[in-house]
Amino acid sequence: MRFIGALLLGLAAGIAAWFGPGAPLGAVIFALYPPLLNTFQAGVQRRLSPELWDAVILPVLEAPGWLIPAMLGALFLLLGMRRGRRRA
Repeated sequence: MRFIGALLLGLAAGIAAWFGPGAPLGAVIFALYPPLLNTFQAGVQRRLSPELWDAVILPVLEAPGWLIPAMLGALFLLLGMRRGRRRA
């Protein structure tokens, strides 16, 4: 768990350094693989719900690109630390 957390924090730092700290996640994804966002949007709106795209996914895509991997990395690090304390 700790390794994954550290890897995600490194990814967050790399995204912030490469694309700039204010670059939205959607712009980062588009720069890396443009067809993904179109396909993902169509799938969510057709298979799940158009409201889900507007209410949940769009705000996530508008957040800074480094924020999501940083939050997940911190979560994995904390979970790894808790797990390590139980074993000791």
